[in-house]
Amino acid sequence: MSKATPIDIINARVPGYKDLQMLLVREGIIERIIPMGTVFNFVAPPDLELLDVAGDWVSLGGVDLQINGALGLAFPELKAENFDFLQKICEYLWDVGVDGFLPTLVTTSVDNIQRSLAVMADFISRQKTGSQILGIHLEGPFLNLQKRGAHPAEYLLPLTIEEVKRVLSDYAQIIKVITLAPELDPTGEVIPYLRSKGITVSLGHSQATVAQAQHAFKLGATMVTHAFNAMPLLHHREPGLLGAAIIEPDVMCGFIADGEHVSPIMLQILVRASYQKGLFLVSDALSPLGLPDGVYPWDTRQIEVKNGTARLPDGTLSGTTLPLFVGVQNLVKWGCDVETAIILATEAPRQAIKLPGISPNQRANLLRWHWDEATKELTWQRLLS
Repeated sequence: MSKATPIDIINARVPGYKDLQMLLVREGIIERIIPMGTVFNFVAPPDLELLDVAGDWVSLGGVDLQINGALGLAFPELKAENFDFLQKICEYLWDVGVDGFLPTLVTTSVDNIQRSLAVMADFISRQKTGSQILGIHLEGPFLNLQKRGAHPAEYLLPLTIEEVKRVLSDYAQIIKVITLAPELDPTGEVIPYLRSKGITVSLGHSQATVAQAQHAFKLGATMVTHAFNAMPLLHHREPGLLGAAIIEPDVMCGFIADGEHVSPIMLQILVRASYQKGLFLVSDALSPLGLPDGVYPWDTRQIEVKNGTARLPDGTLSGTTLPLFVGVQNLVKWGCDVETAIILATEAPRQAIKLPGISPNQRANLLRWHWDEATKELTWQRLLS
């Protein structure tokens, strides 16, 4: 089936749309999305191909806003000679359903950050195929020492405009998201500065109180990094950063659904408390993504991967090695409805960084999701590629 051939996809469930829909795809672009009950006046072109998905879900591909590496390569360790391997990672991510992603640079030296950014900037300017790099996510180095998790303490920096400028150097234009601890900046100057550069500010690895988080949101922060992890507990008398974020209508929280970073029950509570809005799924995958369980190097340390979860030798969680859509399948197993689970990995991440969701004029990189009522399994495949 050629993308140049006119295609009508019929009897599709589309996230965010009521009832069954027909998607008109012309030259690889979604031309229209029409309710099936209103298509009787539609005149089809003579060379049309018809695809009946029989009530399956049709969505855009996934977007992963927090992924630290894959196939053995950690993004903070990028060098010029890794250029072709980075393309291989993009092809791999496309194969696991991810249309676009933010390579995430965790806390390391400023020299390492800028070397990786230089390679990324060159790659972005030339990339043509595979999962598209949509920008860079800097997770650090402006994090709270007490909530640094697996981030090395020796590379953490004070949160000042001067230090931010030093880290960003000439690469601010490719930085899409930066995770920081807002309580480290009593002046309140950094978040507005980052927003003036078009950078989305995400709060994380933080000890922020409700008041400090609310102040950061007023200054322009609009995201939270891996909800529950590396932040104060969601306590009934001190809701903390996460509590403030859940009730803030313009803030979106990323979360990991591997069953280890957050209990499945707590994830159900989070989804229900957020009215299934204000959330998006991330993989937080590390460099062994796409490789089997085992022991792997990680900066100057080692991580052990068991059942897709990575830990430092002292047991500290450092991430996962599970693709984004394993999280979608986990959410459904844990009681989330299929539409919401799909939205959390496809539509919601796009919303978080101000990209359009499935709608007319979007490229028809479409997925077909099938729910098997007998086996209770959700599967997916690329539809037109």
